[in-house]
Amino acid sequence: MIKAVFFDIDGTLLSNTTGQIPKSAGEAIDSMRMNGVKVFTATGRHMSEIRDLPVDDIRFDGYITLNGQLCLDSRKELLYGEAIGERDVELMLAMFEEKKVPVMLVEKDRMYINYIDELVEKAQAAINTPVPEIGTYSGEPIYQFILYSEERMAEEIVAGLDGCKMTRWNPYGVDIISKNGGKVAGIRQILQDCGIRQNEIMAFGDGENDMDMLRYAGIGVAMGNAEEDVKVCADYITDDVEKDGIEKACKYFKMI
Repeated sequence: MIKAVFFDIDGTLLSNTTGQIPKSAGEAIDSMRMNGVKVFTATGRHMSEIRDLPVDDIRFDGYITLNGQLCLDSRKELLYGEAIGERDVELMLAMFEEKKVPVMLVEKDRMYINYIDELVEKAQAAINTPVPEIGTYSGEPIYQFILYSEERMAEEIVAGLDGCKMTRWNPYGVDIISKNGGKVAGIRQILQDCGIRQNEIMAFGDGENDMDMLRYAGIGVAMGNAEEDVKVCADYITDDVEKDGIEKACKYFKMI
């Protein structure tokens, strides 16, 4: 019996084309919650971004943000955090100060970038999100770096970070997080807090940073608009987000 469902945001709940959540998806979530199923978001997004998206209108039972680096409860209070190690922060801060490549620093309550170029503008436009503010390092713990670069450069940079790994969310941008991080790490924290077992969860996703989550869940559902590498990780492939993919999958598994 499925007791909890985890949703990615961009390309899963939220259409990258319209920037909106299909009405059918919102209704499916409401129906599941009325049936006693807990509903969570599992995203690479920061909480400050979520507040500005249509998904903020949905009543979630918890939030896995920054690819599992920060987990919050239904009141948006911190449950768990995994900051990036000091040595890797020092290396990335040097790059941040050099301004040879755009780097965003992501803290618990703030995110800011060293400079903005065409790659940054393209990446942010693809997820219907304004370009970030330009800022300077505050000294607070860093939970995620966002690097705007081509694939080869990103791989070379991450190879020099002993405690980090990367996941690409866009042709122009990658998230850099702790090797201990990832959406599955966040899900484990939520399950422990709620007393729910791994085989009692369902997860929906469409991107590279969803692959481990889809493999881990009792039922992993890939959106029809997902990348092919993502689809092979899923137990079930539903329709595109704009074609009521969430509602169709929920009906198929008799969740609604």
